[in-house]
Amino acid sequence: MADKAVDKSAENRKNARPAGRVGAMMPGEKAKKFGPTIKKLIGYLAEYKFRVIIVFIFAIAATCLNTIGLAILGNATDVIVDGLKAGAIDFSRLGKVILFLIGLFAVAWLCSFLQGFIMARVSQLITYKLRRQMSEKLDRLPLKYFDSKTHGEIQSRFINDIETINQTLLNSITQTISSAATVICILAMMLSISPVMTVIALLILPASMLIIKVVISRSQGFFHDQQKFLGDVNGHVEEMYTGHTIIKAFGREQKTTEDFDKINEKLYGSAWKSQFFSGLMMPLTALVGNLGYVAMCVAGGYLAFGGVISIGNIQTFLLYVRNLNQPVQNVANVMNLLQSTAAAAERIFELIEEPEEEDAFGSSKEGKIDFDQTSHKGEVSFRHIRFGYDPDEPVIKDFTYVAKPGSRVAIVGPTGAGKTTLVKLVMRFYELDGGDIFIDDHDITEYSRHDLRYLFGMVLQDSWLFSGTIRENIAYGKPDATDEEIIRAAKAAHIHHFISTQPKGYDTPINEDASNISQGQKQLLTIARAMLADNPILILDEATSSVDTRTERLIQSAMAALMQGRTSFVIAHRLSTIKDADHIIVIDHGDIVEQGTHDDLLAMDGYYAKLYNSQFA
Repeated sequence: MADKAVDKSAENRKNARPAGRVGAMMPGEKAKKFGPTIKKLIGYLAEYKFRVIIVFIFAIAATCLNTIGLAILGNATDVIVDGLKAGAIDFSRLGKVILFLIGLFAVAWLCSFLQGFIMARVSQLITYKLRRQMSEKLDRLPLKYFDSKTHGEIQSRFINDIETINQTLLNSITQTISSAATVICILAMMLSISPVMTVIALLILPASMLIIKVVISRSQGFFHDQQKFLGDVNGHVEEMYTGHTIIKAFGREQKTTEDFDKINEKLYGSAWKSQFFSGLMMPLTALVGNLGYVAMCVAGGYLAFGGVISIGNIQTFLLYVRNLNQPVQNVANVMNLLQSTAAAAERIFELIEEPEEEDAFGSSKEGKIDFDQTSHKGEVSFRHIRFGYDPDEPVIKDFTYVAKPGSRVAIVGPTGAGKTTLVKLVMRFYELDGGDIFIDDHDITEYSRHDLRYLFGMVLQDSWLFSGTIRENIAYGKPDATDEEIIRAAKAAHIHHFISTQPKGYDTPINEDASNISQGQKQLLTIARAMLADNPILILDEATSSVDTRTERLIQSAMAALMQGRTSFVIAHRLSTIKDADHIIVIDHGDIVEQGTHDDLLAMDGYYAKLYNSQFA
């Protein structure tokens, strides 16, 4: 049954999308909380601070050893130059220098390997923790959150945003440490060789930093938009893949492609701009570095002719200058990556920090009642309840009704009248805007949500099965059920014969979207699942909408036996299925317009009678 809940969910998604599906930011806008977001991300490293300290030590050691190695390389050059001047090169001395140099670089490589290995472990542990927090969060979020988010948007946060953070943790931290250590070590060695040439080299840094600042200020918004539109593309692709049969049936392939092109064009626009600025930074800093490099070559040659420094020192100094540019460029790359990382982390933290569904108690109630499923008689009382998915557009205005224990209550009415909404409210999928709902004289907010929902067995019009065996799907509501109980439930739902004809019987796998069985078979399996759970209150929302008339009659007889002694709410459009209900409620626009037995309502010759007669005209 299509109900107001469905209509409003679709409307909420439609209204939510223009504001930005995942980041809630408009194109060109920068990350809202860049500093605090990065600070939160760094906070995740605190748990692994010992390993991070080890990474720091190894990174600094590798940098210092490489820097010292360049100085020793200059000594090797001086040995050769001195030998050429003397007419004989001291190969023994030269060999010792080279062997020592090789050993030094080998130790430096080992330090780099170890720090990379440890940091890879840390980054994976942090991304694992984030994914786990996000997964646990989804179980605690209210349904209204999913009304405004597509599957692809949420998947994008789990996959793309997490991977962005993983790459940042894996590469950027070690690069930052190495770059800082490199700058300090190189400056110290450069000053020891020639203060004059060092001053010339330092003039490069302000120009490089200015370039970095300008580029970052322009690129930050584009990086955020790139992550945002990537989520939009994922959402569209997931939606179109799920509904590809409908798309083909209505010949909407071209329109779907056009919609994808529009979204993809936005992603392309933000992606190429962010990548353009990212790619622009390195050549600009390299240009400034090369100009300074030329100036130092001239100054070094002048000092060498004056005998102030040796040729080996000039070689070492120029290598230092070349290596000094590298950490500056690394910092530029890291700052670029931090823009996309901040946007990704912000989206992840938005999900993790979303307001959760109250789990244990209602906000206005005190204490928790003792829960015993078998002690509940099943009286359900609606007292002047009011609710709207949009507070300004109430779906249910003032609904009052008491379902007696063990009664079979049918709820009928036009699409959007609020039928499915009622059952969602009684199970606290949504919170009331006003009024109260009681079960056996206890306000439903006094129950924990787990205990409350344990009272209900539910079969919806949209049958849902997960990837697993038929046995696992039937036993979903009672994991400890025996094979005999599962088979008994399947027989009662008239699905046992179908299962028996499968090569693997009850161990037959159901694929991800349950496309390897028919819609009617899926619905029969969900009915068997509800029968096995054996809850004291039943909710049947168009439970037989996808089965044929003969099977429907068989299920109705099984349902009649199942509903004995249980309070049952039956939502149906086919009125022939509810003629035997103890009480029928006719609702329209969230209010009761008629109520009584089937015969009473026909005698009234009102809305119900017209609706019933129209189905048999």
